[in-house]
Amino acid sequence: MSKSLVIVESPAKAKTIRKYLGPDFDVKASVGHLLDLPPNAMGVDLDSGDFTPEYKPISGKNTVIKEIKDAAKKADHVYLAPDPDREGEAIAFHVAVLVEEACAKKKKGGPSIQRVLFHEITKKAVNKAFESPLELDTHKYDAQQARRILDRIVGYKISPILWKKVKRGLSAGRVQSVAVRLVVDREAEVLAFNPVEYWTIGAVAKGSKPPPFPVKLAKIDGGKADLADEKSTQAILDDIKKADAKIASLKKKKRQRKPTAPFITSRLQQDAARALRFTAKRTMRTAQGLYEGKDMGDEGPVGLITYMRTDSTRISNEALAEVRDYIGKNYGNEYLPKEPNVYKSKKGAQDAHEAIRPTSIERTPDSLKKYLSNDEYRLYKLIFERFVACQMTNAQFDQTTVDIEAGKHTLRATGSIQTFPGFLKVYEEKREEDDAEAIRDKEEKSLTLPDLAEGEAVDLSDVQGTQHFTQPPPRFSEASLVKELEEKGIGRPSTYASILSTIQSKSYVEKNEGRFMPTELGLIVTELLVESFPNIMDVAFTAGMEEQLDRVEEGGVNWKNALNEFYTPFKDKIAEAAVSMRDVKRMEIPTDIHCEKCEKHFVIKWGKNGSFLGCSGYPDCKTTKPYKKVDGKIVVIEPEKVDVKCDKCGAEMLLKNGRYGPFLGCSRYPECNGIQALPTGVKCPKDGCEGDVVQRRSKRGRVFFGCNKYPDCDFTSWDKPINQPCTACGHPFIIEKNTKKGRTLKCPTCGHIEESD
Repeated sequence: MSKSLVIVESPAKAKTIRKYLGPDFDVKASVGHLLDLPPNAMGVDLDSGDFTPEYKPISGKNTVIKEIKDAAKKADHVYLAPDPDREGEAIAFHVAVLVEEACAKKKKGGPSIQRVLFHEITKKAVNKAFESPLELDTHKYDAQQARRILDRIVGYKISPILWKKVKRGLSAGRVQSVAVRLVVDREAEVLAFNPVEYWTIGAVAKGSKPPPFPVKLAKIDGGKADLADEKSTQAILDDIKKADAKIASLKKKKRQRKPTAPFITSRLQQDAARALRFTAKRTMRTAQGLYEGKDMGDEGPVGLITYMRTDSTRISNEALAEVRDYIGKNYGNEYLPKEPNVYKSKKGAQDAHEAIRPTSIERTPDSLKKYLSNDEYRLYKLIFERFVACQMTNAQFDQTTVDIEAGKHTLRATGSIQTFPGFLKVYEEKREEDDAEAIRDKEEKSLTLPDLAEGEAVDLSDVQGTQHFTQPPPRFSEASLVKELEEKGIGRPSTYASILSTIQSKSYVEKNEGRFMPTELGLIVTELLVESFPNIMDVAFTAGMEEQLDRVEEGGVNWKNALNEFYTPFKDKIAEAAVSMRDVKRMEIPTDIHCEKCEKHFVIKWGKNGSFLGCSGYPDCKTTKPYKKVDGKIVVIEPEKVDVKCDKCGAEMLLKNGRYGPFLGCSRYPECNGIQALPTGVKCPKDGCEGDVVQRRSKRGRVFFGCNKYPDCDFTSWDKPINQPCTACGHPFIIEKNTKKGRTLKCPTCGHIEESD
């Protein structure tokens, strides 16, 4: 009896499903996509306007393809079970093509080919899917194919222009370039921001009963309290200090806070970024593992969460019943609403999917901890707690607002006391540090108000004004950039992680203290693309294209028509940009700075590592210098001298910055090109080695520390060694560890924590 063949996209998923289906099913993994557009050619027919793609086997996939074809020849049924989204549908379609190709010459014909969809990898969900197999979804495949071709057209048509005008190896992307623009535009807002002075007035109020409590000026003569300068503030201060103060009003009200909806992809990425400091890529990689299945010991591999690429907040009736039973048993009926909480999904959400939730509420985070990595446990705990909390009762607060009248001025205090925790007993969404609502809630919770009565006289002390300045909009964090992409309709939740990863790996943006900033390369490329391709770089246009792709998936728009509507005006812009786009490579902006070697002027040029000052006397004079702009003026960055000699010529070495970070370069460059890694002052700790520990960078650009005698000595450390002996055990050096909690100096041998300044 021949087996049924099942194709999934990952080995972990194959292992989990194999356990549920039994010996009559042969389960194989495609390990992602098998076919794609060729890597070194357009691969799309643009001349005829038909947009026919040319799919080729992906490099390294020939062995997997052969295994699937051989297995298909022996099977009567082939079930295609990749993930239930556009990418999964494309994998399924391509596998179907390969199976039909392999079985074309079979006398009895090929096996039946059907699609199976499940949104969680549990025995019940898998068996149910195989009981009701489906046909392949042509519309969903067309939407994926249209997206892939769109991205190929933009990348392959614009990138070569950037290679010619800026730097070889650059890439442009239909979505990634717009994401970079968001970061660039935010940076422009930050730099252009002019702080505006304003003042606030605070005081300490003391009633007939303790404790005293802080109050702030809220109104002036019944109007808004806007204080622009010290002079007007001082006049108000004088009035308040002279006036008799009393309680003008005392308002008490009940306030409720509703639980947040269960996770969808974008919200999971945002909350994991804020609460766990995960990147979107790390979140999705970890969630993928939880979805595909983790080994539970004797139970074998088990899928722990539902599908993690979803924009639906829907919860199945079965899961609702389970979580409501769990809440009643573990927290009591007072935490259980009479009816299940229902949340609206955003417009266009696919309600065939569910929200991200545990596959079984009985699998608590603590019960799984021994089977999961630290990342998996923390993310699972976040998903589990959010899911439980979403079906709990509202949190309840007593909020008291006290208005104090001092002459024609009103000072106010608001305190909030939690009277019933509700869902907050399980979970509270982490918010950005600069979130105004979060700051206000924190202030209210920390304020304890005494028992007061209207008309009661109060004493005001410590009445003083405080100067403030308005702040620029914050640079994007991982969470806030995902939120911005979602709100603007740029990309889709399943693509956010790759977008954020790509714009960093391409060196268009970088992170500084957890905030995205554009690099010089990102600034210049964005500027050029906005000039030459205003539509491509327009946020609204990009969002409109995403809506078109959604309509293709729904069957409302033909995918070729959507591509043609985009490509017809785009090809004219390409021809125009090839001629008119500024040639940054040949850029020479004059400056009034003189070269000390030949007295000619420096000009700003563009090189493979960005802009620099180069002598206008080139090639006779090859002097170059780094620079920076200070208040719009060009300032030369002079390299710092260090007490190290060049091992080639004996001249002084200078501390310089290059593509891979700081290094020591000979002061006689370009006559001498001697370079050395940055020393730490620490001797190599390996027995018998006389080398020094220096700062280096990995192939991926991550800083590490290793012996300068490499490859003869293989000592390496991710932590920076500090030339300071341990005060506890005398070890010759300590290490510096930087975490979100700050800087720690620690002995690598005994673990003793040193005091750091």
